[in-house]
Amino acid sequence: MSDSYEQRVKQDIAIWKKKLVAKPSRVERLSKNAQNFIGAKMPKKINQAFSLSIKTMVEGVLTGSSYVPKKLQSYSTLAEMDKAADSTLAAYRKTAIVEGAGTGFGGGVIALTDFPLLLSIKINYLYALSGIYGYNPKSLSERIFILLVFQLAFSSVEKKKELLPIILNWEKEKESYASIDWDGFQQEYRDTIDFVKMFQLIPGFGAAVGAIANHQLLDQLGETAQNAFRIRVMQEGGA
Repeated sequence: MSDSYEQRVKQDIAIWKKKLVAKPSRVERLSKNAQNFIGAKMPKKINQAFSLSIKTMVEGVLTGSSYVPKKLQSYSTLAEMDKAADSTLAAYRKTAIVEGAGTGFGGGVIALTDFPLLLSIKINYLYALSGIYGYNPKSLSERIFILLVFQLAFSSVEKKKELLPIILNWEKEKESYASIDWDGFQQEYRDTIDFVKMFQLIPGFGAAVGAIANHQLLDQLGETAQNAFRIRVMQEGGA
């Protein structure tokens, strides 16, 4: 790993950490209030469907290895890992955009299928990223790390402040984790995406919303996940 590239990565990570736990802006606080209002008005069946999707995903990650890529390719430098990670994000982002536009176009019940499909895309992406950075997601501790990274990307600032030290010190922290609080997990995730996803239920209009929202959500996950894995690689002495 070249010193110059590592220094640039460290600068990127420092900026990302500050942004991650920055105090919400006035616009963000207003959006959060709107999210809370919409979440309270959301039909019970939709809430139940969302909760079940997240519970199923969390349980699937913790108890199995169905998401594990069939072939894990190794890379010799952090720069190579980052290049592969960028290409992987671009591929999964494209899939998420197409899926969001397709389900959003129909609106209503059809649009609701976007929720579990997008969850699957995100988790598959994280498994692929784990392999790129040299970690085997067949390990339970790696699968828990993946879930924590997911939660870090889609949580309130308060929760992010709680999770970030765990991510930064995972080699020491992982012995304390045997499971994930899926109820808290799903609440944080839903609170993050409810506002924009409700507009996806509108037929026709939902196609544009679904495409744009999924693009942004994959980018949000990609930035968080890539930096989390970069930190681990550098802490362990490089690729």
